[in-house]
Amino acid sequence: MMIADGIEDEEKWLAEGIAGIQHNAFYLHRAVDSNNLREALKYSAQLLSELRTSRLSPHKYYELYMRAFDELRRLEMFFKDEERHGCSVLDLYELVQHAGNVLPRLYLLCTVGSVYIKSKEAPAKDVLKDLVEMCRSVQHPIRGLFLRSYLAQISRDKLPDIGSEYEGDGDTVMDAVDFVLQNFTEMNKLWVRMQHQGPIRVKEKLDKERSELRDLVGKNLHVLSQIEGVDLEIYKDTVLPRVLEQVVNCKDELAQHYLMDCIIQVFPDEYHLQTLETLLGAFPQLQPAVDIKTVLSQLMDRLSNYAASSAEVLPEFLQVEAFAKLSNAIGKVIEAQVEMPVVGAISLYVSLLTFALRVHSDRLDYVDQVLGACVKKLSGSPKLEDNKATKQVVALLTAPLEKYNDIDTALTLSNYPHVMDHLDAGTNKIMAMVLIQSIMKYNTCVSTAEKVDVLFELIKGLIKDIDGTLADELDEEDFKEEQNSVARLVHMLYNDDPEEMLQIICTVRKHIMAGGPKRLPFTVPPLVFSALKLVRRLQGLDGEVAGEEVPATPRKIFQLLNQIIEALSNVPSPELALRLYLQCAEAANDCDLEPVAYEFFTQAFVLYEEEVADSKAQVTSIHLIIGTLQRMNAFGVENRDTLTHKATGYSAKLLKKPDQCRAVYACSHLFWVDDQDGIKDGERFKLIFRHNWT
Repeated sequence: MMIADGIEDEEKWLAEGIAGIQHNAFYLHRAVDSNNLREALKYSAQLLSELRTSRLSPHKYYELYMRAFDELRRLEMFFKDEERHGCSVLDLYELVQHAGNVLPRLYLLCTVGSVYIKSKEAPAKDVLKDLVEMCRSVQHPIRGLFLRSYLAQISRDKLPDIGSEYEGDGDTVMDAVDFVLQNFTEMNKLWVRMQHQGPIRVKEKLDKERSELRDLVGKNLHVLSQIEGVDLEIYKDTVLPRVLEQVVNCKDELAQHYLMDCIIQVFPDEYHLQTLETLLGAFPQLQPAVDIKTVLSQLMDRLSNYAASSAEVLPEFLQVEAFAKLSNAIGKVIEAQVEMPVVGAISLYVSLLTFALRVHSDRLDYVDQVLGACVKKLSGSPKLEDNKATKQVVALLTAPLEKYNDIDTALTLSNYPHVMDHLDAGTNKIMAMVLIQSIMKYNTCVSTAEKVDVLFELIKGLIKDIDGTLADELDEEDFKEEQNSVARLVHMLYNDDPEEMLQIICTVRKHIMAGGPKRLPFTVPPLVFSALKLVRRLQGLDGEVAGEEVPATPRKIFQLLNQIIEALSNVPSPELALRLYLQCAEAANDCDLEPVAYEFFTQAFVLYEEEVADSKAQVTSIHLIIGTLQRMNAFGVENRDTLTHKATGYSAKLLKKPDQCRAVYACSHLFWVDDQDGIKDGERFKLIFRHNWT
């Protein structure tokens, strides 16, 4: 109820003020139309007296001010026409100083001062200095801010600038700079003082009101940036040091954040680059509550865009050592603001990394340095639990992938895995999926065992249980998607050198064997087929070349495969293991390694007999065995007879008669193969058939 009453009162006060302005404006217009200077000054002073109110909020006061401003523009036109009012501009400048109240007097003085400068009867710098000094008479924050804003508005086109009609006769660009800086300083003091205009309990309201007035202060910096004569030297030696001095000394978080943002936005990027050390030196001196990360990020974004605008400016970045200065400044800011949350620090590193990737994309050491600084910041804390901080870390890790489109680059960054170690299990998996998707998207081939080892360390959240999270606790669909991604990844690991490829296979085996029984059925098959591809490349080698042992030979790879599949059969996943044994047997046959092929068939029969219990699975498995055996041509008569006899015997023992018949019928082809000499033994098949069916 009290808030509603306050709003109604303010509306009433505003209406009264507007009515007062309109009333006096009516008589002012009559006086101007009749060329009566004395009456015009009288009613303009009364009109401006309405701006002396202290009861309005900044928003409402602005409405009142704009009504008065419109009338002042009309009055200025009248003052310019000396023939109408018959008073010289110098006399007029003296005359308005006799107004009774200080606020109307200063508004009139600024208005006449504008005409005085335009008449060139006095140096512009003298009039401007006079006006900016006399405005100190008004120390009420809101009234003073709007008065000085009016001064800035009417003087901006009358500053002694290069090419300006007001330059010369002792008026220089430095006079314009001094005037604007002095007005800026006084306005900022008034703006900061507003926070003390009420009790602490209404601080939020005061901050909101101050935010509404910030553009009045920032307008001065915009005017400075528009002065043609403000070159790099003036900006470096005068403008920036004086502005930063005011920003740091005001010790107000709202003012510091806004003014630092203004500096970055209104002045040219080239100036920022050449004065980077001075600008960055102010950041550690700001109040702890200032959102430095946002301002610094905007600075780095602007510099990045500046670098991207033209290749010609890149040497300037190297010359001023921009990256080193930014990195050093961020370190000092984080050190100075001990209460800065982790997400704030990581956000700064994300911006710095983005800067490094855009400006110095060829310097991987810069990228690794940023990641190392992030690791140092996170080293004293456990796994990240803050969602915002986690997202920033993911952004940090994703940036190099998006820039280089090449996982090999990320694998060379020594601090990349250390950053990932600070992610929780869920986010670690998400990041691992991002890595795999990047490899698939850009068809990247990981070609060394060392890089494969680093890669599988990065995606360890997908290939084994970490932090006590068991595979059984995961959503089934998500789990299958993750493991299928790992399976696809295995096929992207390749090297033309057989020895290095064998090392890659051994490295992958080391990692996936720790995946547990639920993961092995997904990850073992692609590893087996990758090894079989290598075997086919090495067909014909028997392990000895010129008396020296060759590390990568088919026989050695088959030994490795036997161990891998044996682990799968112990999961247990016997049907899959049986299929893989048969694939290996067929590959050994192509390499003319009869003992190896016979061993794989033996393992397959053992699995069939001891592990495959389901009748349908038995039917499928025996047909696979028969089909594979039919394609074998490396076996001697004794081994082939042994395997054929076993296949026929197991076929005859299937549960259902129709299944028995089909399987034994399939076995008949093992005794009569047209394209192989000596395998046309119908009599032996009849003998075995009678033995198994009688």
